[in-house]
Amino acid sequence: MWREALFITAAAAALWAAGTIRLYLTDGSHHSVREYSVLQDRVRYYSTERGEWEEIPLDLVDLKKTRAEQTATDEARKADIAANDAEDKAIREMRREVSRVPQEPGVYWVNDAELTALKSAESKIHNNKRRSVLKAITPIPLVTGKATLELDGESSLQIIRRERPEFYMRLSTEERFGIVKLTPLKGVRIVEKWTVEPVTKTVLQEHEDVEIFRHQVGDNLYKIWPQKPIAPGEYAVIQYTEGKTNTQIWDFSVRASQ
Repeated sequence: MWREALFITAAAAALWAAGTIRLYLTDGSHHSVREYSVLQDRVRYYSTERGEWEEIPLDLVDLKKTRAEQTATDEARKADIAANDAEDKAIREMRREVSRVPQEPGVYWVNDAELTALKSAESKIHNNKRRSVLKAITPIPLVTGKATLELDGESSLQIIRRERPEFYMRLSTEERFGIVKLTPLKGVRIVEKWTVEPVTKTVLQEHEDVEIFRHQVGDNLYKIWPQKPIAPGEYAVIQYTEGKTNTQIWDFSVRASQ
């Protein structure tokens, strides 16, 4: 019996330290106790309701139910502790990673243990069979009608072999941003299709968005990544103002893992 008392005390030690436990009785009721032990034909416990030690006959106590709840509570508490530890570890790792992101605006690919800066692409406007270079953040005059925002070449030189690449994006200003899928076509990649309004010259932009997660980790600093694996192909991270011609582009090509 004394061995049983020691076993119960050891198994419930963490629970007692954390707070009250329920000592169930055979009639279905329970006592709220801080700790208890089995002493031959009785159970001795410290009542949290009355703040003193009390005893009750062993045959009136439902030890099976009491132990089952203790075990379940203990396992749940351990799981919570493990989850909190994992979350704390993830936060510490992210803080270390964020501290390595350069202060210059741009897009930085999380390349295993390194951060690789993506080069900003020089885009062109294809309008009425003419192409004009679009400098970053510098709007250019547009004639009414249709136009496309393009990059030279059908494939990016910046190759990523990941189905769900992760990026840090430090914005140059508070604007919209995301990941888009590009359309290769006759020596170029189409980033967006534009429709220019006749009077206001407002640009209606059409691009193929990739659904992403956005997590802000600092002032104008975000971590972004696709919600689902993306197929091999041509993509870009873009920053833009709705209705304006100031789209900035960081292109990349997703290839299958070798």
